[in-house]
Amino acid sequence: MTDKIETASVLAFERKLDPSDALFFAGAWEARDASGDWQPVTVRAKSVRGTISNRLKNKEQDPAKLDAAIENPNLQTVDVAALPANADTLKVQFTLRVLGGVGEPSACNNAAYRARLVQTVQGYVQAHGGFRELAGRYALNLANGRFLWRNRVGAEQVEVRVAQMKDGEPIASWTFDALAHSLRDLAAPTARSEVSALADVIAAGLAGESHVLLQVTAFVRIGAGQEVFPSQELILDRGRGDKSKTLYGVNDVAAIHSQKIGNALRTIDTWYPGADENGPIAVEPYGSVTTQGKAWRQPKAKVDFYTLLDGWVVDGKVPDPEQQHFVVATLIRGGVFGKADG
Repeated sequence: MTDKIETASVLAFERKLDPSDALFFAGAWEARDASGDWQPVTVRAKSVRGTISNRLKNKEQDPAKLDAAIENPNLQTVDVAALPANADTLKVQFTLRVLGGVGEPSACNNAAYRARLVQTVQGYVQAHGGFRELAGRYALNLANGRFLWRNRVGAEQVEVRVAQMKDGEPIASWTFDALAHSLRDLAAPTARSEVSALADVIAAGLAGESHVLLQVTAFVRIGAGQEVFPSQELILDRGRGDKSKTLYGVNDVAAIHSQKIGNALRTIDTWYPGADENGPIAVEPYGSVTTQGKAWRQPKAKVDFYTLLDGWVVDGKVPDPEQQHFVVATLIRGGVFGKADG
């Protein structure tokens, strides 16, 4: 790998973990095996009369002005979703396709770069015995129920069932106690464990050795009538009188966006500076975490995706094994990575 090549200006990859939206249903914990006893969770609007509680500017801290502001109620209309009074368990269900062709661009305008890139990923596969490390982490994020997000917090019991589907029928299945699996420890699962068996299936799908479609069903025991948390819609054009919070639903069934499911599944990056204290983050080119307002993989530190990819493919500088995992995981994530002019 000594011939100098240029990074392609058009370079795009399709995602290889392709989840559906996750739909919400309600029922009883004891009815987990009874498919007909689960009713959809719906989204409904609720109007509330709130109080002024935001941080005030210095000029607004005059007692008279504050009393005047308090006299005006903070009226809001918000969406809410909750279990019925006779149901104590939330059922969350989605499907996940695992696709092969990792490292093969869906668009690339430089044939030499494409060939070098494919060769580089093939070298990674040979050096690491396939995609086992990444697949093990994806499997753990299914087993630990990370995709439930806030619905996992404070749950009494969480059971995750994963079935590999073929011709509409399950050909293999695994059941996990999600609360027994850590959200921070993503060490490779031990051989012959349920997580290891699921990881083998995901790795085979990424390698293109077999068609992999997984059906994921989680049961979350949180208590009768308790509020549940679908995705919140981002409303860019708000008119006067609009709801202050709009929740996502599919055909009147509360749901989590497929993008949010994908974000949870790819929360496997523990190879960035500061990971020991901060924990896993989602695989992103710059290690961006919007809730923290921070990019953990800075180009100046030479740990961002583009620096690592260009060094590996263009310059032949092989990254450390951990950073190789990150680069390939970003290719699995997909995106547009071409080199802009200037």
